[in-house]
Amino acid sequence: MLKLRYPICLIVLSLCVIRVQSQQADVYYVRDYGAKGDGLSDNTAAFQKALDAAGQAHGGTVIANRGNYFFAGHLNVPDAVTLQGTWKSVPSHPIGFNGADQPKAMDEGTTFLITENEGRENGNPFIQLNNNSTLCGVVLFYPRQKKTNTPAAYPYSIATRGENSAVLDVELLNAYNGIDVSDSPRHLLRNISGQPLRRGIYMENIFDIGRIENVHFNPWWSGTETAAYKWQMENGEAFIFGRSDWEYVLNTFCYGYKVGYKFFQSDRGVCNGNFLGIGADNCYTAVLVEQSANFGLLIANGEFTSFNGPDPTMVVVGPDNRGVVRFSNCSFWGPCNQIAKIAGMGTVGFSDCTFCKWDRTDEGRAALQVASGTVLIRGCEFQQDKAQIDLGVNVQRAVISDNVIKGKFRIKNSSPQPFQIHDNTAQP
Repeated sequence: MLKLRYPICLIVLSLCVIRVQSQQADVYYVRDYGAKGDGLSDNTAAFQKALDAAGQAHGGTVIANRGNYFFAGHLNVPDAVTLQGTWKSVPSHPIGFNGADQPKAMDEGTTFLITENEGRENGNPFIQLNNNSTLCGVVLFYPRQKKTNTPAAYPYSIATRGENSAVLDVELLNAYNGIDVSDSPRHLLRNISGQPLRRGIYMENIFDIGRIENVHFNPWWSGTETAAYKWQMENGEAFIFGRSDWEYVLNTFCYGYKVGYKFFQSDRGVCNGNFLGIGADNCYTAVLVEQSANFGLLIANGEFTSFNGPDPTMVVVGPDNRGVVRFSNCSFWGPCNQIAKIAGMGTVGFSDCTFCKWDRTDEGRAALQVASGTVLIRGCEFQQDKAQIDLGVNVQRAVISDNVIKGKFRIKNSSPQPFQIHDNTAQP
C-alpha cells in the first residue's frame, strides 16, 4: 500500500497542473509580449499583440500588471476580450501634488500614459472597445497636459463601438475628452472617476437600453485655482446625450463645468431615459435641455447647484424643445440668478422639489421663469420670500398647486390662457 502513495501523488499533481493550465489558457500577460511598465518605452505594439492573440482565440483576458505604461499610439480591444489592470475599485488621485502635473502616487497600480494625437481632437480614440469587450481597472493619464495652461486637445480616451461593451473601475484622471458611447447598445459604464476637461461622456445613436452608474467627475487633477480649471468652467460639458432609447443613469456627479447634463437633438434623434440620484455642483448650467423625446427625461432625487458664470441657472430648457422633462424630489440651491428658464412647446414638470436660493442680486427675478409651453409645478417648497413663478405670454398650459411658499404668494401671469392655480400655502 505504501508503494501506491507516490503514483497517486503524481496523478494528483498532474491533475492540478492541468487544472491550472486550463484556468490560465484564456489569460494573456502584456509583459510576455514585450510590454514594459517603466513609463518610457512605447507599449503600443506589445499591448496590441496581446489583445490580438486573445481575439484570435475568440476571447480572453489581457492582464496589465502594476506599472506606468507609455503609449505613442492607440489600441483596439477585439470582440469578447477584456483589458484588465490591477484596480478592483476605481481609484482617485486627489489634488496636493506639490504643484506638479503628475501625481506622486502613480506607481500604485496600472496607469496608461497617453500621448498620441495631441492637438488633434478628431483623431483615433486611445482605446476602442467592440462587441462584448471590456476595459477595467486602469488609470488613464495624459503626462503632457499642463494644469497651468489652456488644455491641449486630444481625441476621446475611450470609444465604445459594439454591443455590450463595458468600462469598469477606470479613472480618467485628466482626459480632454473622456468616453464616446456611440453605436453601442446595452453598454455599461460603471465606477468611473476623474476630470475630463472638455467632455466627460458623450452618447449618440443608442437604440437599446444602456447603463451609466457611479460616475464622479471632480477637479482632483487641476485644483480650482488654475488655468485648466478656469477653461473647463467656461467650456466643459460633463454628460452629453443625443439619441439614446431609455438610458438608465444612476448616481452620477460632476463639479465645475459650463454644463453638467446636456440633451441635444442629433441626426438620429433625441434622448429619453431614467436619471436617478444625479448631481451637478458649481456648473454654470446644471441641466441644459435643447431637445428631448416625448417619452420623457425622468429625473428623480437630483441635487443641482449653480453660483458662478454670467447667468448661473440650474435648469435651462431651450426654445426648440418639444419633448417632456420631469423633475421629481429634486433639490436646487445656489445662490443663483434663477432656478429654471423654460421655453419651447414641450412639457416641463416639477413635483415634490425644493427650491432653496435664487435672485442672488435682488433684481426681482422669479425662481421659475416660463416663457412658453406647458408647466406643471406641484407639491414643491419655495424657501425664500421672493418671486416664485413668472408665466410668459406664450405659455399654453399650467398647473400650479399644493405648493408651500415662504412669504407672499407671488406669481406673475402674462398669458391669456386659463390656468389651474390653487391650494398653495403661503407662510411668514
